[in-house]
Amino acid sequence: MPSPRLAERAFKKRYLEQFFDPAFDTLRGELDRVADVAWQAYEQSRKSPVTRKAGETFHNPDYDLSVDWIAARDAILAAQEIYEDRSRKPRVLLINGSSRSEHTCPSEMSKSFRLVECARETVEQEFGLPVTILDLSRLASEYGRHIHPCKACFSTAAPLCHWPCSCYPNHSLGQVQDWMNDIYPLWVAAAGIMIVTPVNWYQVSSPVKLMMDRLVCADGGNPDPTLTDGKDAEKAKKVELDGWDYPRHLAGRLFSVVVHGDLEGAENVRRSLSDWLRFMLAPAGPLAELDRYIGYWKPYADSHQELDRDEAIQEEVRSAARTLAQAVVERRSGRFVIPGEHLKEARQK
Repeated sequence: MPSPRLAERAFKKRYLEQFFDPAFDTLRGELDRVADVAWQAYEQSRKSPVTRKAGETFHNPDYDLSVDWIAARDAILAAQEIYEDRSRKPRVLLINGSSRSEHTCPSEMSKSFRLVECARETVEQEFGLPVTILDLSRLASEYGRHIHPCKACFSTAAPLCHWPCSCYPNHSLGQVQDWMNDIYPLWVAAAGIMIVTPVNWYQVSSPVKLMMDRLVCADGGNPDPTLTDGKDAEKAKKVELDGWDYPRHLAGRLFSVVVHGDLEGAENVRRSLSDWLRFMLAPAGPLAELDRYIGYWKPYADSHQELDRDEAIQEEVRSAARTLAQAVVERRSGRFVIPGEHLKEARQK
């Protein structure tokens, strides 16, 4: 494939575009020197400029691991302890998949956020379970929030895809401020996950799709980057062909999905989300998977009024939340059994 490498002039021009505001004009000399350093990092491909030795818990103790990755791994391990701690009430993660909010261009909150609030009140008030809300609209409204795209390392070889993802941050390419290192522990700590998303052009919203792709490492990903000497593709292929145990890092957790649309695609999006989640989690029950239309073929301008009038969908979302919460409680007590959970699958992804 053609090289994406930039020449120095093109790189610096692009780098300095983030300082377009005339308020930076008095600092042009300083910014030029900063751009010189950024160019050196880019030219030398200093992806992970700060590292430390992996240590005895890894396959290769002398391998230099990124401190960014180590911090992300430690956060996941801490989250796993929360998930496994039977002295705690099980946690529920509610995800708002809409990119709309009143804090930026749309000037109005999303219906997804309102439905997440219905679910939150139900889980907290009726079941007393702790709830975490992941509001993906912040990708569009909060400074420094990014989910960088998946690079599809898994398609080269499963062990090349590290858990958590080690592709980011890439400091040499400016691919920093990646939100996934905060999002992974939220999924790990939760016993139940509920995604509420609109239909955007017959598909899930772009924030949800970015998160979905970057969660590939949670199902079969390699928790030891030293096993493949980082991103050595040939070593990863050998590890896979020698027999990969395909660790399922989110096994045992339960899910719920709510998809809403206005004219087409709600059922297909709900099915695609549910199919994806079944690779990693288990369904909480039929009532936990829902697709509905709000204001079918009606003007967008009064869609919130349509949601106000549609008390049935509000109650259906509460029922989906109740189903998830009940399943989580039953699962924690040992009364909710996932059929086939302990069977070895005949083939892996």
